[in-house]
Amino acid sequence: MSDILEKQITDLLAIEAFDKAFVLILSAYKERLYWHIRNMVNVHDDADDVLQNTYIKIWRYLPKFEGRSQVFSWAYRIATNESLSFLDSKKRKWAVSIDNEEMGFANTLVADEYFDGDKAEALLREAVNSLPDKQKQVFNMKYFEEMKYQEISDILDTSVGGLKASYHHAVKKIEKFVKINSVDLNLLGKK
Repeated sequence: MSDILEKQITDLLAIEAFDKAFVLILSAYKERLYWHIRNMVNVHDDADDVLQNTYIKIWRYLPKFEGRSQVFSWAYRIATNESLSFLDSKKRKWAVSIDNEEMGFANTLVADEYFDGDKAEALLREAVNSLPDKQKQVFNMKYFEEMKYQEISDILDTSVGGLKASYHHAVKKIEKFVKINSVDLNLLGKK
């Protein structure tokens, strides 16, 4: 988000023009927030639900925004927390083991009418989904959203050094996952 837009939003908040600030936040962030959430929850319909909850929280807490961070970081933190809450709720609701959830992920992704990727992208998404939550968040923000480490640090309230380590470990795990599963795909293709 540009510094000019950030200033416009904070100026509106300063004069308590919350409705105008909210509209400006949504117009500036709707696509980025959607893809941030989608990268975490994987399914379009789930991402839409989480995005709506994120909008509700942004609206509800906008009058309490203290300006200790950028509006950008604040909105992303809300989206991240809503996504994590959704995922925790989904795991508890369905009481599905991690292994079963990961095995079903590839089928869910390919069946999603909004997913238009090829097998390589599906494999990458499956590899990312197999990561621990923290590494998945960091990888998604750095790789897919092309965020800088400092932005991620502001959103996740984690040190830049810790983020770099998480990203490095995530990349290594993804490389290993893709290598192992590419062999399996090649064997399937030869039958």
